[in-house]
Amino acid sequence: MLLTNEELQSLTQVTHRSPHQLLGMHPLGDGSGVVVRAFLPNAAKVEVVPTHEKNKPRLQLKQLDKAGLYEGVTNEAKHVYAYDLVITDYQGKVRQTRDSYSFLPTLGETDLYLFGKGDERRIYDKLGAQLRTIDGVHGSSFAVWAPNAQRVSVVSDFNGWDGRYHPMRLLGASGVWELFVPGAGEGTHYKFEIKNAHGDIVIKSDPYGFFFEAAPKNASIVWNTKKFAWKDEAWLKRRQDWNALKAPMSVYEVHLGSWKKKSVAESFSYRELAGLLIPYVKQLGFTHVEFLPVSEHAFYPSWGYQVTGFYSPTARFGTPDDFQFLVNALHEAGIGVIVDWVPAHFPRDNWALARFDGTALYEHEDPRQGAHQDWGTLIFNYGRHEVSNFLTANALFWCERFHIDGLRVDAVASMLYLDYSRSEGEWIPNRYGGRENLEAIEFLKKFNYLTHTEHPGVVTIAEESTAWPQVTRPPYLGGLGFSLKWNMGWMHDTLNYFSHDPVHRKYHQNDLTFAMLYHHHENFVLPLSHDEVVHGKGSLLARMPGDDWQKFANLRVLLAYQWLFPGKPLLFMGCEFGQSAEWNANSGLQWELLGQGPYHRGTQRFVEDLNKLYLAEPGLYESDYDPGGFYWIDCADHHNSVISFARRNQDRTSELVVVMNLTPIPRSRYRVGLPRPGGWREVLNSDSAVYGGSNLGNLGGVTAEDYNVHNQSYSAEFTLPPLSILVFQPER
Repeated sequence: MLLTNEELQSLTQVTHRSPHQLLGMHPLGDGSGVVVRAFLPNAAKVEVVPTHEKNKPRLQLKQLDKAGLYEGVTNEAKHVYAYDLVITDYQGKVRQTRDSYSFLPTLGETDLYLFGKGDERRIYDKLGAQLRTIDGVHGSSFAVWAPNAQRVSVVSDFNGWDGRYHPMRLLGASGVWELFVPGAGEGTHYKFEIKNAHGDIVIKSDPYGFFFEAAPKNASIVWNTKKFAWKDEAWLKRRQDWNALKAPMSVYEVHLGSWKKKSVAESFSYRELAGLLIPYVKQLGFTHVEFLPVSEHAFYPSWGYQVTGFYSPTARFGTPDDFQFLVNALHEAGIGVIVDWVPAHFPRDNWALARFDGTALYEHEDPRQGAHQDWGTLIFNYGRHEVSNFLTANALFWCERFHIDGLRVDAVASMLYLDYSRSEGEWIPNRYGGRENLEAIEFLKKFNYLTHTEHPGVVTIAEESTAWPQVTRPPYLGGLGFSLKWNMGWMHDTLNYFSHDPVHRKYHQNDLTFAMLYHHHENFVLPLSHDEVVHGKGSLLARMPGDDWQKFANLRVLLAYQWLFPGKPLLFMGCEFGQSAEWNANSGLQWELLGQGPYHRGTQRFVEDLNKLYLAEPGLYESDYDPGGFYWIDCADHHNSVISFARRNQDRTSELVVVMNLTPIPRSRYRVGLPRPGGWREVLNSDSAVYGGSNLGNLGGVTAEDYNVHNQSYSAEFTLPPLSILVFQPER
């Protein structure tokens, strides 16, 4: 035996932090031959067989320890050569494999250096499980960051989930453990067995895993996310020059598991949804879909907002290839894809990121920094380079491997403020004594910069509920760098207004107009999202006052106001046809309502026509963020609850006038100022009979008179239907 007792024990007790130094084939110190060692519990016989050079010696290894440590020495070879291990177990079963401990590391010094400083943009090509062919041998390299672990092993189908068989080596001071396993192909289930900082054995899923078992199971699965044959090159080429601020963008927000259901207990797969969702979205005219988080999550009622597999689409609806198929099909149909992305927090599941190596690795140790009190989750330590790298690379991963067109970042406010939802004494100030999370701010700036520069045309969207300045301004101007921001204030004020009985609305008209006072501070999305139809809030329809006719009339006006106001509209599924029940993630939408009376189908058709008008009129999208693209004609008639405004593009080739009557009282001969003379055609009337309205209108249009009203040079008398919104366009 050439080993010392300490070395022998480090192998048999699986405590050696770099087992490759002792296992595998090594030249003898005096140059007289080579020594081969293998640690194979339950092996009765082990033989070394040369693979490439047949003149090299075969070698029978001797058992040094009953735990399964074998060693052999030969003087017939002076240098290391490629070999297989032929292993016979105690039942007489024989298997032959290349030795995992005969391969060099699959990560280089540059990889580890960049990761350590937080700048390895493609770290997902290095860590996790990577299918590789090395020296003609097919297998997978496994790598995981666990700097405080005492030992890390790959456990899997291929070793009976026994951590003694494949202990990994620690690569210097990087904290990264690595091992190549021959024969570990696509579909292999695996986890990491970690002897953590406290000496406890824990089993963890791969933070960089590309695919996972369907919950409640949680093994990672080796997968090749590069093999899908994409056919969306034309889409991606157009996207490079796409300017979200000047382009039409109406977003249909979808929860994949409950849009439609096969049965009470079964959802449609990604591929099946492609055949159902795409024709529907095309029919309604939405330009984009936004999926609630598709990243793997164990707790279904979180709707995906408690992510356990940041690099994996959820297995609930199929494989990563299946999700790629859905995105590809949407692109081929001309529909963009946005996904909700959740870098704000992660759950405490003991098999996932939480206390990964026995220490607060991805999170903060101090709960005043590292624990979300509202959600029971943990907060990322954005100041740690490897954690920041994990997240920034994850954003790039979704854009690169899944061709995602936009990332809507959840809960940005919780990232920006150290005292978010905390009382005095429950948070730690930053180094300047303030409440701003300086590390999170830098992370968001870097994420936005990398996403926009690496993937031109991809949009980043902030769900940020405070008045934090310059969310949608570039980092070089002091902003956070997002493309767009959800206008939570507009959403709250508008819904508050529409919830009032019309008799009281004259006291609340400022709720509708206030948003224009701050509109040009940011690039806003106007959301009516899933958050507004859950947790006892009821559906949008249920929040409207009045009888059924009035509820639907109010809903149509609300939706039209969303589309016609400056900003990009986002609507949650089911709202487009007036779902009556609150959204339930465990059941499909109430599609049966479309066959019950005229109102639901009429509302759906109204949204379809809204999108047609929106796409046809550049004045409704080109100048969303241009001060000249919108102006109030009259927003002061509180008594009658009538509001009028204009939308136009920069060269005024598209100009529209919108008039809203927000009471159930029809108004005749109501004079409204107009910016142009001549005829004005009525291009949309929410009170049309085809939408379920009373069919009152202006007989196709009005004619402007040379009569100054509302500071406009011209005006006309309008008939305003009850609870309606009208859109007029000058005759060409």
